[in-house]
Amino acid sequence: MGADDKQKKLVTKPSILFKKYQRQLKFAGASLVVIFVMAYIIAGFMNMNGMLETDSYNFSNNIEKNTQRVSKNDINQYSHISDFEAPDPEIRVRPDDYKMPFTDISQNVIHPEDDGIREKAAMVTLVTNSNLYELTKAIRHVEDRFNNRYHYDWVFLNDEEFTDEFKKVTSALVSGKTKYGLIPTEQWSLPNSIDRDIMRKNMKIMQDKEVLYADSVPYRNMCRYHSGFFWRHPILDDYEFYWRVDHDITIFCNIQYDIFKFLRVNNKKIGFILSVTDYIETIPTLWSTVTSFFADFPQHFNKNNLMNFISNDNGNTYNRCHFWSNFEIGSLEFFRSKAYRDYFDYLDNSGGFFYERWGDAPVHSIAAATMLDKSEIHFFDGLGFHHPNYFSCPVEESIRIQNQCVCDPKIDDTWKEKYFCTKNYFRAANLLIPVGAQSKTF
Repeated sequence: MGADDKQKKLVTKPSILFKKYQRQLKFAGASLVVIFVMAYIIAGFMNMNGMLETDSYNFSNNIEKNTQRVSKNDINQYSHISDFEAPDPEIRVRPDDYKMPFTDISQNVIHPEDDGIREKAAMVTLVTNSNLYELTKAIRHVEDRFNNRYHYDWVFLNDEEFTDEFKKVTSALVSGKTKYGLIPTEQWSLPNSIDRDIMRKNMKIMQDKEVLYADSVPYRNMCRYHSGFFWRHPILDDYEFYWRVDHDITIFCNIQYDIFKFLRVNNKKIGFILSVTDYIETIPTLWSTVTSFFADFPQHFNKNNLMNFISNDNGNTYNRCHFWSNFEIGSLEFFRSKAYRDYFDYLDNSGGFFYERWGDAPVHSIAAATMLDKSEIHFFDGLGFHHPNYFSCPVEESIRIQNQCVCDPKIDDTWKEKYFCTKNYFRAANLLIPVGAQSKTF
């Protein structure tokens, strides 16, 4: 057998067929490419029309005019709002054997009955596009445990434009209207008054001490924004109450009542679920700045305050206790008040958000503890909550069963005394501590 015969022997049958029909195959392939391209163009055109129909943002119809606070141009520039109209809140009759947590009885509050009327309130989430799919889990927790009954709006804030994917996915998960706000650059950047050299020097000191986010400017922008700007966004102008929902939280229990209506009925201005102590390395001059503020603005100091929660020596020093703001429910009117605005501006002008690393949690907590009546602050129980790395799980078994909680009470951090401050809050407010919580110390 010659070399040519051997080569013919090695040629496979498919190869022979390909050579035989090579011209026909090339023509068919080219035709398929043309068909796919035309189909893609047509589909894209149809999809664009669909987006214009379903995702158009009609600002004039969806936002009530508020000429005193913001112009329509500002809203158009910084806000996108879905066309979806939320259904009316459900009305569920509470069972006769419904139980309130012991802590709510101790705080002398009521759980309002459903009345089919929605409060002027919204969930508020500061988030990036990259956190979308972690956020979807948090949305499902809040929707399944609470909002699928009340259909409150959800406001998303970002220092960059939200992607179409982000808006499409989140609007599909939320049972109320979704709103997307762009943060103005001047509220998410270093103020001109900040000395960059001093800031970098202080960051290096914190790095040497291994302080978390020691050299992070974005983290500082976030803390400053939560402290003094989120409530100023035009997209929140129509609301009175908010629930801050971070992208990585978990809700463990059914929430059996409208928590926003709860705030109004019980005259609460701020609510928390966990209380912890802050790192002194991040706030070395915060308290001295606060005391200077009240020396200049004594009219903003509430005499019936909760000073004993944040200070163990009647205000001489700060004990670093604060309400963990990863779960924060409250009144936007409190932050809009002249007292709080004066307070934030004073702190902001000192440069502590950047020269140090002041967090929004101690800033909010100190303001609440000194400027509100202590009866206007509320500890939420019976909800079950997790944000890395701490847990809240109701201490009462009857509440866990009633609210269908899926948390292990053994991992609850609420009533621990080392690092946590909830017991300190109850003592300062002259409230009774649940029996099952008294033995928790570590």
